[in-house]
Amino acid sequence: MASSKLQALWNHPAGPKTIHFWAPTFKWGISIANVADFAKPPEKISYPQQIAVTCTGVIWSRYSTVITPKNWNLFSVNVAMGLTGIYQLTRKIRHDYFSEPEVAVAKE
Repeated sequence: MASSKLQALWNHPAGPKTIHFWAPTFKWGISIANVADFAKPPEKISYPQQIAVTCTGVIWSRYSTVITPKNWNLFSVNVAMGLTGIYQLTRKIRHDYFSEPEVAVAKE
Protein backbone atom coordinates (compact mmCIF):
# COMPACT_ATOMS: atom_id res chain seq x y z
CA MET A 1 0.00 0.00 0.00
CA ALA A 2 2.68 2.51 1.03
CA SER A 3 4.92 1.57 -1.89
CA SER A 4 2.12 2.17 -4.40
CA LYS A 5 1.50 5.65 -2.93
CA LEU A 6 5.22 6.38 -3.01
CA GLN A 7 5.38 5.16 -6.61
CA ALA A 8 2.39 7.37 -7.51
CA LEU A 9 4.07 10.41 -5.93
CA TRP A 10 7.37 9.63 -7.66
CA ASN A 11 5.72 9.36 -11.09
CA HIS A 12 3.28 12.26 -10.64
CA PRO A 13 3.63 15.09 -13.23
CA ALA A 14 4.43 17.48 -10.35
CA GLY A 15 6.49 14.93 -8.42
CA PRO A 16 10.07 15.09 -7.15
CA LYS A 17 11.57 14.35 -10.58
CA THR A 18 10.40 17.74 -11.91
CA ILE A 19 11.13 21.41 -11.28
CA HIS A 20 7.43 21.81 -10.45
CA PHE A 21 8.19 20.04 -7.18
CA TRP A 22 11.49 21.66 -6.26
CA ALA A 23 10.79 25.31 -7.13
CA PRO A 24 8.04 25.77 -4.51
CA THR A 25 10.03 23.70 -2.05
CA PHE A 26 12.89 26.21 -2.22
CA LYS A 27 10.41 29.10 -2.02
CA TRP A 28 9.38 27.79 1.40
CA GLY A 29 12.87 28.83 2.53
CA ILE A 30 12.06 32.44 1.62
CA SER A 31 8.78 32.26 3.52
CA ILE A 32 10.44 30.74 6.58
CA ALA A 33 13.16 33.42 6.48
CA ASN A 34 10.46 36.08 6.29
CA VAL A 35 8.75 34.59 9.35
CA ALA A 36 12.11 34.59 11.16
CA ASP A 37 12.35 38.31 10.33
CA PHE A 38 9.21 38.99 12.39
CA ALA A 39 11.59 39.43 15.33
CA LYS A 40 13.62 42.01 13.40
CA PRO A 41 12.95 45.65 14.32
CA PRO A 42 10.78 47.45 11.74
CA GLU A 43 13.52 49.93 10.87
CA LYS A 44 15.61 47.01 9.55
CA ILE A 45 12.88 45.85 7.14
CA SER A 46 13.41 46.64 3.46
CA TYR A 47 10.53 48.06 1.42
CA PRO A 48 11.82 46.71 -1.93
CA GLN A 49 12.39 43.22 -0.54
CA GLN A 50 8.98 42.99 1.10
CA ILE A 51 7.20 44.45 -1.93
CA ALA A 52 8.89 41.80 -4.09
CA VAL A 53 7.91 39.01 -1.69
CA THR A 54 4.33 40.29 -1.44
CA CYS A 55 3.84 40.77 -5.20
CA THR A 56 5.37 37.39 -5.99
CA GLY A 57 3.07 35.72 -3.49
CA VAL A 58 -0.09 37.48 -4.60
CA ILE A 59 0.49 37.16 -8.35
CA TRP A 60 1.62 33.53 -8.33
CA SER A 61 -1.12 32.47 -5.89
CA ARG A 62 -3.56 33.33 -8.65
CA TYR A 63 -1.64 31.73 -11.49
CA SER A 64 -0.69 28.58 -9.58
CA THR A 65 -4.37 27.56 -9.67
CA VAL A 66 -4.50 27.86 -13.47
CA ILE A 67 -1.57 25.63 -14.43
CA THR A 68 -1.97 21.92 -15.13
CA PRO A 69 -1.35 19.76 -13.18
CA LYS A 70 -2.55 21.57 -10.09
CA ASN A 71 0.37 22.14 -7.75
CA TRP A 72 -1.02 22.84 -4.29
CA ASN A 73 2.48 23.15 -2.83
CA LEU A 74 3.10 26.07 -5.21
CA PHE A 75 -0.23 27.64 -4.27
CA SER A 76 0.42 27.24 -0.53
CA VAL A 77 3.91 28.70 -0.60
CA ASN A 78 2.73 31.70 -2.60
CA VAL A 79 -0.12 32.36 -0.17
CA ALA A 80 2.43 32.17 2.66
CA MET A 81 4.77 34.55 0.83
CA GLY A 82 1.96 37.02 0.18
CA LEU A 83 0.72 36.97 3.76
CA THR A 84 4.14 37.28 5.37
CA GLY A 85 5.06 40.08 2.96
CA ILE A 86 1.84 41.97 3.72
CA TYR A 87 2.45 41.57 7.44
CA GLN A 88 6.02 42.85 7.17
CA LEU A 89 4.93 45.81 5.02
CA THR A 90 2.23 46.78 7.52
CA ARG A 91 4.79 46.62 10.34
CA LYS A 92 7.17 48.86 8.37
CA ILE A 93 4.47 51.35 7.32
CA ARG A 94 3.08 51.58 10.87
CA HIS A 95 6.56 52.21 12.21
CA ASP A 96 7.52 54.79 9.56
CA TYR A 97 4.28 56.76 9.28
CA PHE A 98 2.03 56.11 12.27
CA SER A 99 4.32 55.78 15.27
CA GLU A 100 5.06 58.60 17.65
CA PRO A 101 8.53 60.06 17.18
CA GLU A 102 10.88 59.21 20.01
CA VAL A 103 11.81 62.26 22.08
CA ALA A 104 15.26 62.38 23.57
CA VAL A 105 15.23 63.18 27.25
CA ALA A 106 17.93 65.60 28.35
CA LYS A 107 19.89 64.53 31.42
CA GLU A 108 20.68 67.21 33.94
